[in-house]
This record gives sequence, C-alpha cells and structure tokens, in this order.
Amino acid sequence: MGDVARLAGVSSQTVSRVSTGFAGVNEDTRQQVLAAMRELGYRPNSAARALRRGEFRTLGVITFSLSTLGNIRTLDAIATSAAREGYAVTLLPVAVPTQDEVKGAFSRLGELAVDAVIVIMEVHLLDAATVSVPPGVQVVVADSDAGDRYTVVDTDQAGGARDAVRHLLELGHGTVWHLAGPEDSFAAQRRANAWRATLDEAGVREVPPLVRGDWSAESGYRAGLRIAEQADCTAVFVANDQMALGLLRALNERGRRVPEDVSVVGFDDIPEAASFLPPLTTVHQDFAEVGRLCVAGVLSKMRESGEEADTGEEHGTTLVPTRLVRRRSTGPAPKGARGV
Repeated sequence: MGDVARLAGVSSQTVSRVSTGFAGVNEDTRQQVLAAMRELGYRPNSAARALRRGEFRTLGVITFSLSTLGNIRTLDAIATSAAREGYAVTLLPVAVPTQDEVKGAFSRLGELAVDAVIVIMEVHLLDAATVSVPPGVQVVVADSDAGDRYTVVDTDQAGGARDAVRHLLELGHGTVWHLAGPEDSFAAQRRANAWRATLDEAGVREVPPLVRGDWSAESGYRAGLRIAEQADCTAVFVANDQMALGLLRALNERGRRVPEDVSVVGFDDIPEAASFLPPLTTVHQDFAEVGRLCVAGVLSKMRESGEEADTGEEHGTTLVPTRLVRRRSTGPAPKGARGV
C-alpha cells in the first residue's frame, strides 16, 4: 500500500479508501491510485481486511436441490447480483430437507466465515412446519411460505397460474387439466391451488383430476400418455416447461395435435421454450429479479444490524410479478368439444 501511495503521490489512507470503495475520493485521484495499483500489480488482502473489519464480503447460500431448473436459475441470479455488489458466494447443498440438516448447514457456513445467508427453500421440511434460523443470523429465504417469520422473496406463483388458466378459459375451453409438480414443493402447491381456485371462480363445475409429475420431462411424458387418453381433454396447464416438453411428445405419439386438439401452457419460460414444437405458451419467471431482491434484502439486513439495535427486523413476502408469454401451443377450443 505504501508503494502504491508513493507512486500515485497520495497518502496510504487515500489508497485504503480507494481499495475499499470509499465514496469520498476525488475521481481524478481515484483513477491515479487505480493506475498505480495496476502498474505495481497491487491487490488488497481481503483476508486481512476481513479480520480487521469483521466483514468477509461473502454470502452463504443453502439449497436443498441442484437438480431443478428453478433452483439453478435462482442460484445463478444470486451469484450474479452478489458479484455486482462485490460479494462472493459460498454454496452449501443440503442432502435431506430436515431441521437438523439445516442447523448443520448454518453451523458449517459459520465456520466458513460468511456475512449473511440466503436459503433457497423449494421444498417442505420433512420434520418441521418451516425452517428455524439460528439467532443473530441475517437471512433471506427464497421460495417459501415463512413470510410471517422471515423475509421471503418469491415469484408470484399463484398469479402466474391464474393467468395461464384464464388464458385457456378465454380461448373457449370448458375446463383445464393440470399436470402438477411434486407434493413437497411450495411452488407446485401454490400453482395447483391457484389452478383449482381459478376454475372455481370461473364457475367450472367439473374439475379434472390433478395429475402429478416430478418436474422432469420424463415424468411429463408418462403423465402425458394418461392425459392423451382422455378424449374430452382440450387444455392442459403444466407446472413447468420441462414437464410440458414431455407432455407434447406424448400427445404427438397419441395423435393429439397441439393446439388444434389440445392447448398446452407451461411455467418458467426456459430459453428453449420458444424452440419447442410447437413453440410453448408459458408463464415467464423473472429469476434475475428474485436473485437481485434476495441479495439486496440480505445486504439491507446487514446494514441495519450494524446501526441502531432497535431498527427492528421486517418480515413478510415480496412477490416478483410474472407474465404470460403467448406462443403457438395454445388456440381456440375444438368445435363441439364438451370441455371436460
């Protein structure tokens, strides 16, 4: 730091302020110091800074699965947003969704020296109503119903499902079948509940039986073979795009045309959805915004914890809006269809 200061013609304190991103430095001076750093190959010692300031510039992320597309995209968005704020991410997958496993994950993250924790909690715990966080930990939870206990950020799952079902009903379909995700998933539960509620609100008297998959295209294909046998099925809302892909294959193999015979709506709007055959109508999730809000929320909590002790911790759920992306997999109900 002294070498940089001598080369730049400034004090060591100014170099320290530039290296820590302090705002009160003249821009010309900042550029002069940065040029000296580049010339000398100087990099701040982050470990020493962490010990001195008690801040590690690292966020821990606990997740119960890396196999689902939603979790992967949420994690990617969190890492991108954290990097933009100058933070690294330490990932800790939890093999079994139990309270003991969660406690163990928090303990390990404490040993790894993180400043705060984001929990991507897509599934219900097997042994508890909701996650229990150790006292003193700054935490934001993604995809959960723990908004009365913690700060939660989630996609508006119910709103997206309502838009999908209403779109199909407005096309003249008498009812809408639903290929749901697994029972232990918060997202699947909210989408299925909204599907049923929307049919009830529309006065649909005969609601089809709910069909379940496990988020995979293969499960969508297996469920699709059963749905394809239902001659009165003209519309299906699928809880994610990967299962919708399997459903499209099953319908094609059974000679059911999309959308002439059966309309299909997915959920997620994965990059490949526009390349399905036919291109998939789906509900777009803004994973980037979910990640940004998770990082912004936990950094806000960190700042509050360093200020007055009576600032108080706000709980509740922030919902990120969805939007329906209309493509060619949906169309008017077939003429003469009973719709059930």
